[in-house]
Amino acid sequence: MPDGYDATYAQWRQDPEGYWLRAASGIDWSTPPGRAFDPAQGVYGRWFPEARLNICHNAIDRHVAAGRGDQPALIWDSPLSGTQSRLTYAALLDRTARLAGAMAARGVGVGDRVVIYMPMVPEAAIAMLACARLGAVHSVVFGGFAAAELAARITDAEPKLVLSASCGIEPGRVVKYKPLLDAALALSPHHPAGCLVLQRETWRCALQPGRDEDMAEAMDAAAPHPCVDVAATDPLYILYTSGTTGKPKGILRDCGGYAVALHHSMGLLYGLRAGDVSWTASDVGWVVGHSYIVYGPLLAGCTSVIYEGKPVGTPDAGAFWRVCAEHGVKVLFTAPTALRAIKKEDPEGKLLAGYDLSRLEALFLAGERCDPDTALWAERLLQRPVVDHWWQTETGWCITGNFRGAGLFPMRAGSGGKPAPGHVVEALDEAGRPVAPGQTGSLAIRLPLPPGCAPTLYRADARFREAYLETFPGHYNTGDAGMVDAEGYVWVMSRTDDIINVAGHRLSTGAMEEVLAAHPDVAECAVVGVKDSLKGQAPLGLVVLKAGVDKPEAVLAKELVALVRERIGPVAAFKEARVVARLPKTRSGKILRATLRKLADGEDFMVPPTIDDPVILEEIGAVLQETRPLA
Repeated sequence: MPDGYDATYAQWRQDPEGYWLRAASGIDWSTPPGRAFDPAQGVYGRWFPEARLNICHNAIDRHVAAGRGDQPALIWDSPLSGTQSRLTYAALLDRTARLAGAMAARGVGVGDRVVIYMPMVPEAAIAMLACARLGAVHSVVFGGFAAAELAARITDAEPKLVLSASCGIEPGRVVKYKPLLDAALALSPHHPAGCLVLQRETWRCALQPGRDEDMAEAMDAAAPHPCVDVAATDPLYILYTSGTTGKPKGILRDCGGYAVALHHSMGLLYGLRAGDVSWTASDVGWVVGHSYIVYGPLLAGCTSVIYEGKPVGTPDAGAFWRVCAEHGVKVLFTAPTALRAIKKEDPEGKLLAGYDLSRLEALFLAGERCDPDTALWAERLLQRPVVDHWWQTETGWCITGNFRGAGLFPMRAGSGGKPAPGHVVEALDEAGRPVAPGQTGSLAIRLPLPPGCAPTLYRADARFREAYLETFPGHYNTGDAGMVDAEGYVWVMSRTDDIINVAGHRLSTGAMEEVLAAHPDVAECAVVGVKDSLKGQAPLGLVVLKAGVDKPEAVLAKELVALVRERIGPVAAFKEARVVARLPKTRSGKILRATLRKLADGEDFMVPPTIDDPVILEEIGAVLQETRPLA
């Protein structure tokens, strides 16, 4: 690899075909790729046509064959169940091959879909890998998702088999998955051939005769199944996101391009090698969990931590530091919302004391933009590089970041870094023309998208074109707004529908959130545009305070208004701030700004199925109904 980011990126720009073929040499192929890209296939082209491989072989078997079977592959750390365990590569191979054998005995083969509905337990990763071993297509649904949403995904994917668990565990409660699965199957017109259920000791469920079987018993009785070769362009998984039409949108991922991109990114982006311990504090139900809890670390021969717990409350805001210290984590990857939760409870970082973080080398953040104050707080606390990198479910790995494997360049708090090889990021105006450096526009990526990105949507090429490719011809429309500065740093400020129009001025709510988050009393915040009879829209700030703050709300609101006026100017027309106990978020930690906007405007809205706690909306609604604004 060339020395430095600029040289690496230039090498890709000069010879994209050669760059990705060299990256592909890190993967074991049964039929190696003769070329990297075919622009004539698919919606915008396909990666590594004619090549064949098995991604499970690359994630497990080859490491065992190389003599590293005794190395831990997975570390399970579950403060919610009071359990820790380690699974070596050899043990992971045996359990994965046996689950694949059990599934094959029940008719699952190449191209068949399998829905996985499980909590953060090792069996969730094993289920994904077993599907890949058979050439089946898995679709992981976040554990505990409501029955109607699970039913919609079962209906669309039409799985031959469902793999589930009896329950999940949340702080203070047990979430019974099996009744939710039963209800979903009753709602769906599609009926899978059967269900394999992991019985957890926390709560064991009843099994329906003729349909449900105990997963452990099925695995014990099964013969290990070998890996099945598939085409690089064959699908590996479907990951559903909520579509604007109400119909789930199935992001499709291919096998070859994904394997190459993830293996390459483990070294280039995260600076991780075989044997290193990687911890991505997410959930296997999200794209981050797919890419960097399961496939990425295992493709690189790393040890991956699976954590069933929370950043705070299991038992306290020092949980993350405890996990890093006990397991020798080299790189931690989490969402900004987790850091803000820790900062809210322990703003001075007192709970860090006593934990040996000498093996931790870097902290990576993604999921939503990290406000500069939180990034700088983490950097001061940890004395380690803090990298905010930007990517999406659709891309599968980062669009922008900072690249430890090529030598880190200076980070700028609030920026997502610079484009990864394979991405040319531009800020465009409404006509699709690039705006000047430093000016806000719609962020778009020139086609073709690099390996690892979604080639299309499941059974919906036309929907993929309409959603992502038609707005700016020749580009993938990210749906995010931001800017590219004169030195190539990309700044993602908000979703494009979070740009508000105040008296003819297009303003970023993300820029205002950055100012509010810098106030010493604010733990986290959200700014939304609400209807205004005079200006069209006006910004409303909702803030959550740090633990221990005891200041009159009216005083705080005046300080916040003055701060926005000072740093952005009167043009922002920021005049109202409200203190709330908490903000509504998805289970992956993203703030539900569109829902907040409708709530503030008094519009009808559906409670998002991804929300972590619907009661929050009632709490905020009561605050917004107060007639006296705080400023």
